[in-house]
Amino acid sequence: MQSATSNSKSKELAFEKTKSFIERRKAVVTNGVSVFVPSSAVRAHGATIIDADGNELIDFGGGIGVLNAGHCPPPVVKAIQEQAEKLIHACFNISTYEPYMELSEKLVSLFPHGEKTKVMLTNTGAESIENAIKIARQATKRSAVLCYSEAFHGRSMMAMTLTSKINYKINCGPFAPEVYRLPFPNFYHEGKGLSEDEFSEQELLKLHDATHSLVDPDNIAAIVIELVQGEGGFNIAPKRYVEGLREFCDEFGIMLIFDEVQSGFCRTGKWGAYEHYGVTPDISTWAKSMGSGMPIGAVIGKQEVMDSALAGTIGGTYPGNPVCCAAALATIKYMEEIDLNSRAQKISKIVSDRFSKLKEKCSAIGDIRSLGAMQAIEFVENNDPGLPDAETVTQLTKACLKRGLILLSAGTNKNVIRILSPLVISDELLNKGLDIIEEELLKITN
Repeated sequence: MQSATSNSKSKELAFEKTKSFIERRKAVVTNGVSVFVPSSAVRAHGATIIDADGNELIDFGGGIGVLNAGHCPPPVVKAIQEQAEKLIHACFNISTYEPYMELSEKLVSLFPHGEKTKVMLTNTGAESIENAIKIARQATKRSAVLCYSEAFHGRSMMAMTLTSKINYKINCGPFAPEVYRLPFPNFYHEGKGLSEDEFSEQELLKLHDATHSLVDPDNIAAIVIELVQGEGGFNIAPKRYVEGLREFCDEFGIMLIFDEVQSGFCRTGKWGAYEHYGVTPDISTWAKSMGSGMPIGAVIGKQEVMDSALAGTIGGTYPGNPVCCAAALATIKYMEEIDLNSRAQKISKIVSDRFSKLKEKCSAIGDIRSLGAMQAIEFVENNDPGLPDAETVTQLTKACLKRGLILLSAGTNKNVIRILSPLVISDELLNKGLDIIEEELLKITN
């Protein structure tokens, strides 16, 4: 086995079998299923992946934010095995079973929405968004939805409509009607000398102005926002803006939906990003790290809102699959036992400190931002937020892969790198990955 972790300055790795994997893939898998990183995986544990060539890769991608508890955590593997021996599928609409109820009860305890909370389980984040919108429309008897620039909510039809990036939507229309988009309150790009609170008030004025020129607030069912945009580049909504958003929704009877699919389950150092804001949504959506890689998500909301959905209008054949529920329950229990939120906070400090020092050495870095362990670097030209530098990111991700580090880009212009390593990663492995980033970046930019 060739290890990328034994020496961060080791020679470039060989990927011959991985290349053959990708050629086989091209022959039978549609091109529309993108290759973000040309790597392979045969087995994995913790924060490392063993590829088809036997290389040990440091995983800073985490399956796009799915593996906060690590690859194949033993308690989760055991729970999957034990549940698969008892019940794999029954369809919750037909037969009620314990894992669905137990997981729902656990989610209610972790994420209370008002005095009483209810849950529906889903298969994916996109499915969570689709159902959240249906619930909000039934609760309000309204049709319009407000969303944001740089947003990503999935690739199903409503989710794709809400998603901002055009490259994910080419020739897929017509899209869902009655969806309206506002600029995300991006302080780095648009702050222009204002304090964060001053900027937030300016952006809230734009929200109120939109009720005169964009959509009647009495027709808005929901506003959906990622508190930390995932694919959009880890842009973080200012606290005062989110508070004002809650006030706006209360004023006009609008459902406030937080998309926590990528930010949930300890990634930000709390169970949900919304806990940093002191603001409770009417509905929230979850998936990704909820099940350690098993396909499961959830819509969580205030009881009176959730119960607005008529029988048969939400649900499906597979949501809340018993094996996936068992995986999610074991994942949450494991996160609690090892105090993964505290670990995320420690990772946040390590990465932030390293990135801050790196910024002093590299003029291509325009911004460093984080909420807990959702960490990102944005690259720009001439220190100008309006001049995205995607080329540096492209070169960096390629160079890091050759050194045995999986690294993901983000942002509408692909000029952001994001850190989504499993939160169980050791300090040693985390720093080795950060060493690779620093070494390769300075080669590219100096």
